[in-house]
Amino acid sequence: MNYIGSKNKLSDFIKQSVYKVVDKDLSNKTFCDLFAGTGIVGRNFKAETKKVLSNDFEFYSYVLNRNYIWNHQNFDYEDLINELNLFEGKSGFISEEYSENGKSERLYFSEENGKKIDSIRQKIEDWKLSEKINEDQYYFLLCSLLEAADKVANTASVYGAFLKQIKKSAHKKLELVPSHFEITENKHEVYNEDANELIKEIEGDILYLDPPYNARQYGANYHLLNTIAKYDSFSPKGKTGLRDYQKSKYCSKPEVLKTFEDLIKNAKFQHIFLSYNNEGLMAESDISNILSKFGKYDIFTTEYQRFRADKEENRNHKASGTTEYLYYLEKD
Repeated sequence: MNYIGSKNKLSDFIKQSVYKVVDKDLSNKTFCDLFAGTGIVGRNFKAETKKVLSNDFEFYSYVLNRNYIWNHQNFDYEDLINELNLFEGKSGFISEEYSENGKSERLYFSEENGKKIDSIRQKIEDWKLSEKINEDQYYFLLCSLLEAADKVANTASVYGAFLKQIKKSAHKKLELVPSHFEITENKHEVYNEDANELIKEIEGDILYLDPPYNARQYGANYHLLNTIAKYDSFSPKGKTGLRDYQKSKYCSKPEVLKTFEDLIKNAKFQHIFLSYNNEGLMAESDISNILSKFGKYDIFTTEYQRFRADKEENRNHKASGTTEYLYYLEKD
């Protein structure tokens, strides 16, 4: 899945940094990924730690991590996936509001794929209500649907806009592929809460923070994934069919520093890691000043190819690469 701020390319850098300052043996540690997104970082530590705590305010992220992090034991799914792939598409909310030839003329999906999404999403819900599937299977199937839909979406990357013509990859027929999760003996926890509120209720050993870096709101950029995941009734707004969403204070220049400091102050974790880059709303000096209030801190850096979710001329930073900072705080 193409994702703003994805740590897929940086996962080894993050893991090696944790090993360096904490320990290579993390088997007795609780690891928290507080802004989980697609869950790449938490998944990378799932088999190595005693427990992973995963959280994100966006519901589509909760669905992904409810599968990839929470699910940890085998269950039957092959017949379910095969059955869903055989269903014919039918008209529904996605095909009418967000698909080719729909009443709202939004081109996020081809007509065929929009109807297929509706058909599969409705059937998953029916199976849950009839208890044909349990909660673990439900989120496994929803996760598989979100990832399948993302592969055939008619966008440049995010869902802030759709393309004017259906591109080649969006014409491909949607097909569910099992979203395999890692099998572990230990149980894990997944939350769908505001990070600054949740941090007051949890504790552990290693806290990994990857908040939004800039003013782009995830609720707007991934609104359609939330809509498929929730499959609720609302009146889509504007040309792109936005749903109501709560804006993150981490995307607000006037609010981000106080919000971040409050988070660090309330964190009941000894080892705190913060991913941030040189294009973020918080300057390196601001972050260092806040961290220094709570203990000893250090900074690891690496260069990497940035993820482009917008046009070159619309960006303040036009370099193809960026510097990723991994701040480390050993909290007093």
